[in-house]
Amino acid sequence: MGTMTFHLPPGLPVSAARELEQCCMAGGPDNMPWPTAHHLHNGAIELTRDADESGFLVAPWPIHDLGWLMGWSATLMDRKAPYHLLVELARGKLNQVRGQSEEWKSGGLKLSDSLRELIMRASLTFGRAVTCGDPEDLVRGSQQALVMAYQAAEQLVAAYRDQNLRLRHEAKQGKLDTILSTRLDASVFESPEIAALVKRTFNRVSLPMSWHDVEREETVYNWGPMDQLLDWAEHNELDVTAGPLVDFSPYNLPAWLWLWEKDVHGMAMFMCKFVEAAVRRYRARIRRWQLTAASNWASVLSLTEDELMSLTFRLGETARQADPALELVIGVSQPWGEYMAQSERSYSPFVFADNLIRSGLNLAALDVEVVMGVHRRGSYCRDTLDLSRLLDLYALLGVPLQVTLGYPASARVDERADPELSVGYGSFRAGMTPEVQGEWAGAFGSLALCKAYVQSIQWAHLSDARDHLFPNCGLIDPEGRVRPAAAELRRLREEHLQ
Repeated sequence: MGTMTFHLPPGLPVSAARELEQCCMAGGPDNMPWPTAHHLHNGAIELTRDADESGFLVAPWPIHDLGWLMGWSATLMDRKAPYHLLVELARGKLNQVRGQSEEWKSGGLKLSDSLRELIMRASLTFGRAVTCGDPEDLVRGSQQALVMAYQAAEQLVAAYRDQNLRLRHEAKQGKLDTILSTRLDASVFESPEIAALVKRTFNRVSLPMSWHDVEREETVYNWGPMDQLLDWAEHNELDVTAGPLVDFSPYNLPAWLWLWEKDVHGMAMFMCKFVEAAVRRYRARIRRWQLTAASNWASVLSLTEDELMSLTFRLGETARQADPALELVIGVSQPWGEYMAQSERSYSPFVFADNLIRSGLNLAALDVEVVMGVHRRGSYCRDTLDLSRLLDLYALLGVPLQVTLGYPASARVDERADPELSVGYGSFRAGMTPEVQGEWAGAFGSLALCKAYVQSIQWAHLSDARDHLFPNCGLIDPEGRVRPAAAELRRLREEHLQ
């Protein structure tokens, strides 16, 4: 068991102390969190974990003009003497920026003079802060260095993104074949403007064929709404994918399934029957299916991690038996592994995905669910450099990536979303507004697009006026108004995609 203590800046407000409850220690080959207990007292936070090996701090902090973002320290050793939280966050971000800039420079990235100067000034500011000997100057200088490091990270990623997009266009001798899609809903029937928006913005659509909606009564399938959406997509000459067929969250599972809790064989039988029925019904019209979502994250129906992994594999086998030529996608939620800080888990999301790929499922892609600012199912807000490094990690698995994106446009309660999910898991820039959602969609969508191994980018859902999973993340608000994020995604398609 290891314990580390971190001094906090004086005068920390209560709201900041609440955010620090998300602190944890992390490490290992995939840099995932360990179960961590935290205790705030006497101007310090004490973090305790069972792991004996060296690790690093993961902690949220407000970054001027950039939002409440999760940050990382460098590797820390166990010691009795306390660390300074801001010092270690600044040291960690600077280390990340300097290391990534050198790696990308070795690959041909050209840094502007202003960016090189900013990185140098951040380093000098940090050096002066930790050697000044004055506690107030230490806090002030570390905060300044931390902000400059985040500003440098943003500029670094922008330079990398722009160069990569240019090189990808040159290699393709034109626009890219990356998929840009959203999950459809019945709002396309109700508004010609929304229907036109979908056709202008996306080059593919996803049919949200949720088990919860199709089989509300045991063994009674209602395919009508799915047929209507598929007919609409085909009439408008849009390619179609479907799924996830089984989303392992209580909100998206049929209510009657709880009668079979702890009966793994019975649950598997019903899941496989549903998957087989869906694939056989639509196999002549849909070739690409997202089979599951959140099986790595789930804690439902008394299922263990091994049982969830076995179920996921069995569902894949069932789909393959129904049609061996299908393109199958498996989804992972909370790809940074936040859930691992809360309780002991055997498999990080990365290892969970790796095990499934090694099992021989022959996946067309791995869906990485990047929904920020949504508590419980989503991820705490991070900057674009953290996302770039995360996607590079999952690319090591050797299959193309599908990236599902989402960010709330409002902090209000969303009565049509999963009631167990809530907004308020960090923030990007000025918080949860339609304008900020648009900025987020442009920044994170273009970053995903510049990665050659990202095969598909998918927005979480279309409209907040229909039932949905993630609160306030739709491109259409509950009153039917189009949010700025839709324009940002349309810009990406017009500039870069076929």
